[in-house]
Amino acid sequence: MLKRLELENFKIWREAQIDFGQITGLFGTNSSGKSSLIQFLLLLKQTKESTDQTASFDLNGRFVNLGVAKDAIHDHDEKKRLCFRLDLEQERGLKIVDPSNPRSVICNSRELSIHARAKVDKGGFRSRALTYEIGDAKFRMKRKSDTGFDLEAKAPNFSFIRTQGRAWALPSPVKTYRFPDQARNYFQNSGFLSDLEAAFENALDNFFHLGPLREHPERDYLWAGSRTADVGEKGERTIDAIIAAQDERQNLGPRKRSMPFSQIVAHWLRELDLIHSFRVEEIAPGSNRWQAIVQTRNGGAEAMLTDVGIGISQVRPVVTLLHYVPEGSIVLLEQPELHLHPLAQAGLADVIVHAATHRKVQIILESHSEHLLLRLQRRIAEERIGSDKVTLYFCDSPNGNSGIRRLELDEFGNIRNWPDKFMGDAFTEASEAELARLGRMKDAAK
Repeated sequence: MLKRLELENFKIWREAQIDFGQITGLFGTNSSGKSSLIQFLLLLKQTKESTDQTASFDLNGRFVNLGVAKDAIHDHDEKKRLCFRLDLEQERGLKIVDPSNPRSVICNSRELSIHARAKVDKGGFRSRALTYEIGDAKFRMKRKSDTGFDLEAKAPNFSFIRTQGRAWALPSPVKTYRFPDQARNYFQNSGFLSDLEAAFENALDNFFHLGPLREHPERDYLWAGSRTADVGEKGERTIDAIIAAQDERQNLGPRKRSMPFSQIVAHWLRELDLIHSFRVEEIAPGSNRWQAIVQTRNGGAEAMLTDVGIGISQVRPVVTLLHYVPEGSIVLLEQPELHLHPLAQAGLADVIVHAATHRKVQIILESHSEHLLLRLQRRIAEERIGSDKVTLYFCDSPNGNSGIRRLELDEFGNIRNWPDKFMGDAFTEASEAELARLGRMKDAAK
């Protein structure tokens, strides 16, 4: 689970600090940096999956395309350093034992932090510092000279021991978060560094993302027969996921009967008042071509997914992803309410609350929906989810630099520090419209 992100000099952000909840909502004006915060998390995952071992950050790939380092650094100022700290809480504690004294436990904690710094160099980024913290212990690469680094530990009764005859400086960190292989070769008791890296990589593997632009449905789908990892960045593998999980069963809560995966998806689409029924079926046995069929109203004719409102196909990947990923995953959603009418936007909050509370999925969403927000507040008031499980932020960029403000939620779901014109100004709109009506009626009476 993500606990906190501290970020400096990334795109529009000079600095940002976010404490994550089980549900974290990013709201705010257009071009205020909400998506950039999600992009940075995806950048870390993209870098981990990259085959390029020389790049500190893989700026262009499957998840994000950021151009060159000058495009990604704040104010395009190549003299600035891109810095981050990410705090994680692992499901299981990580126990680090001193390799030179197996009876000595250096640390044992579920809390893991990584902080790193990189500078712009020849169009890309070069790592300049790396530190892991676990419990009371710190392990870091310390700058030794212009050409190399040293390895340093700050932990009770532990220090790194140089391998005899290998007093050379270390090269820079690899992919921002990894110690170079030389760190394990030049020091006798540094093998556990791989455990720190693996713990961080495991967290990145648990990131799943759905972008704001989703593909239109197709009349039929060819299924490759394998289990896809997710629904795709644009939801293009949603049907693949539903087919792959068709023999799996889930329930909707404690003491609720289990049902096939596709029925779980259909249940939430009904709850959103978008359909009456939904199913995915093979066109002909053995053809491996499948169709998505819906019935929008009870007693109405069935239709292909391509022949009904666009909102159904746009929200289907959201519902599917939240129930398809493993329990305890971290799901990043951008504008999940896209193309939904207000009632369905509110209902989508219930899908999110259910995934967070029942499946323990951590959800980070970027949204413009007042209706989704109000339903979240209502569910807090109804004690369907605790206010301590939900963190909300308002982003704005009045002077060209993004700012982020945490919204103070009380136990009843009230926002104590509601920003000015947070979701528009409905009262002003209504009052101005009424004044205009009165003025026209007065003129007409003359």
